[in-house]
Amino acid sequence: MYDRILIAVDGSDEAERAAERGFEFARVFDATVDVLHVVERKSLRLARSADEKARLRERGETVLEEIEDLASDIDRPVTTELTEGKPSIRITEYATERDAGLIIVGRQGLTGLGKRLLGGVTEQLLHRSDVPVFVVPKGASDATADCSDLLVPTDGSEIAAVAARHGAAVAQRYNSAVHVLNVVDLQSAGGAFNAGGLEREFVDRLEANGKEIVEDVATEIGDEVPDVTTAVVRTTSFDGVAAGVREYVEDADIDLVVMGARGRSNLGRRTLGSVTSSFLRTVDVPVLVVTRSS
Repeated sequence: MYDRILIAVDGSDEAERAAERGFEFARVFDATVDVLHVVERKSLRLARSADEKARLRERGETVLEEIEDLASDIDRPVTTELTEGKPSIRITEYATERDAGLIIVGRQGLTGLGKRLLGGVTEQLLHRSDVPVFVVPKGASDATADCSDLLVPTDGSEIAAVAARHGAAVAQRYNSAVHVLNVVDLQSAGGAFNAGGLEREFVDRLEANGKEIVEDVATEIGDEVPDVTTAVVRTTSFDGVAAGVREYVEDADIDLVVMGARGRSNLGRRTLGSVTSSFLRTVDVPVLVVTRSS
């Protein structure tokens, strides 16, 4: 599934951790690896002299050399490239040019001027890329850690079903148990239907629907993954589904999450990555985000 992997690096600690996980992922999938560093064109425009511009490019070369050293430590051949432009655009373009099956990035990185970003490039990638994006936070465990428990949150949408297939493929390689989860968002349902509270019968219907959704996914991937657990949980948090998924990750000691970038609420309302975005900002496990439904 992932014959070629693109690792985008920017010199941050998060990017280095992402590269480590990326090389391990490549080893498991026997994938070819490309490493890309993008010198921001905006940073070059703001540079006060030719020397400053040269230093930005030299810094990029240094970043790539450091990542090459990481690759040599784990015996993975890599191709590196320095380019210029807007990072999210160049990363997606390069992934297309190289026919990458997966992009790996840190959750939080640096701009060319050293300014901290809270996932800015990562979120832009999630909106722009047709290639799945593997997001690695700085707090993630190291590359040699076990991946014994993998979580696939699902809302019954088409993209969630595609994410489940990706999750099954990863679980096969890592010999992971798969948890399939549906979160019933009572806060959202209550706001839409009854400010004073929800009828028990209505809540039961939401949970029954959730059970059907997770069982359908478990049936679909059951032939590929022998160890599948299903769960339906409620949440009343204002953070909604993201909070429910986050709590499950903590309670079940999940090592990796595979989810769709876009989905729908329990009420059928379409969301544009709000759950994924909120979840990504608040967990310390890697998240593989499937960005399209085909």
